Amino acid sequence: MNLYSVKKVISICSVLICISFSVFSQSETEKEKLRQLEIQRQAEKQRLITMQLDSAVMLLDAGEYSAANDKFLYILKNVKSVPSDLTFYFGKNSFFLGKYKQSIDWLNKYIQLKGTAGQFSQEAVMWKLKSENELLKEKEQEAKQAATVLSNDYDIDCGPSGKVICPVCNGTTVIIKKGYISNTYKTCGYCNHTGKLQCEDYNKLLRGELKPAN
Repeated sequence: MNLYSVKKVISICSVLICISFSVFSQSETEKEKLRQLEIQRQAEKQRLITMQLDSAVMLLDAGEYSAANDKFLYILKNVKSVPSDLTFYFGKNSFFLGKYKQSIDWLNKYIQLKGTAGQFSQEAVMWKLKSENELLKEKEQEAKQAATVLSNDYDIDCGPSGKVICPVCNGTTVIIKKGYISNTYKTCGYCNHTGKLQCEDYNKLLRGELKPAN
């Protein structure tokens, strides 16, 4: 290969190197542009989420609890990592909506995240206690309603046999009363020594109308 050919090969290689470098530089530039666009997109999304949260808190403070709830739910559907402040506000708002179990769950999340050092820690504990008290009242009311239903003049179907095991003695025909020294045993006055009640008597017992035989 003569000197001219060598120079020509070197020239071609130089051109190829320049082209490759240019393509690589353009590729890296495009990647950087895409990275910057993604950062901007995430920043804009975070800005919108923050605006939604601020708006929801304003609605909460204004007593617009249903509208605030809608915004809180929107935020929860559109974030991968839930802000700790949101767990507090959502829990507090749930209390005013009468969703006491939900309120307790979310306020617990805030307390677990922040402990006693969080900005809303003391308030979170307060609303959690209020929700627990209201939930207890709900359960007591449900129990009263159930008792009211059972005390009404409804007849319970006892099945094909027309009999049920006596709930007073649990079918043993004997009522056992435990004492400090020894137990006392008394024949059940409801089931007539059979351990079972006729369906009519069973329904009377539920209504408090059945009297013991002895």
